Amino acid sequence: MDGKTRLGDFLQTRRSQLRPEAVGVPTYGERRRVPGLRREELALLAGVSASYYSRLEQGQSLSASPEVLDAIARALRLDESERRYLHDLARADRQRTRGRRPAPERVTEAMRQLLNVLGDVPAVVLGRRSDVLAWNRLGHALFAGHLDPGAPDLPAQRPDMARLVFLDSHVRDLYVDWPSKARAVVGNLRIVAARHPEDVALHALLGELSAKSTEFASMWADHRIKACTVAPYEMRHPLVGSLTVVQQTLSSGPGPGVVVATTEPGSPSRAALTLLAQATGEATTQDSPSSAPARTRPRTGKD
Repeated sequence: MDGKTRLGDFLQTRRSQLRPEAVGVPTYGERRRVPGLRREELALLAGVSASYYSRLEQGQSLSASPEVLDAIARALRLDESERRYLHDLARADRQRTRGRRPAPERVTEAMRQLLNVLGDVPAVVLGRRSDVLAWNRLGHALFAGHLDPGAPDLPAQRPDMARLVFLDSHVRDLYVDWPSKARAVVGNLRIVAARHPEDVALHALLGELSAKSTEFASMWADHRIKACTVAPYEMRHPLVGSLTVVQQTLSSGPGPGVVVATTEPGSPSRAALTLLAQATGEATTQDSPSSAPARTRPRTGKD
């Protein structure tokens, strides 16, 4: 996937989703061969020439200024996340660098300290490709308790939350409104792909998900952008039942982000999370060799 194709696909798809009557474009009752706005209609709304907009949509122009992009964003009725995404795609066109690989992402000592401090809050450190770089005990128990808790430390076995949401039945069943979670995952991946067009591993992940999940392929083709930094989700956990959590990403800029899941104080969801912490804490203690009861040595007359 090259930047020009993604930009053109995005513009064409969003144009086709915009109905003339929604933006005040008269159709005079005519039958239209394609849904949505025509190129010349979108260009008129954006205040640019039809020929220039056509070249931009066809990937034949790399000179769109921020002001022109903002005008097109307004014409397409894009929200703020979608507007930034449009700018990222255009920037990727102008500044493409072939063969350059992003630096590997690492969990800093500060992040590990944060995970420890958040002992009573489920927390997961995610890389830009949604791969799990680290999690605390409760984060593992809430999001992927069926997996090896040490998997994030092994690159060959490292879980990826996008893969889990689309391809793992255990994680899929966690979310009552799975389509909402899935769309958030896809929207976030779109934003990341626009910012890192040179990331070969990211595009391999997108290809894998498109091949293995028709639902992912359909959502990806829809070109909807959704920044999932804060969102509530109703979950069905196999150990503690129903609970509602607010998932939010704590990030200080480029690099991995810490995703936490919080619950309302005094709510049944908070009680369920406390129960999960107790259950997983007891299991960890029982599994630890240092917690095994000392063997009692038979008493003899020499004692």
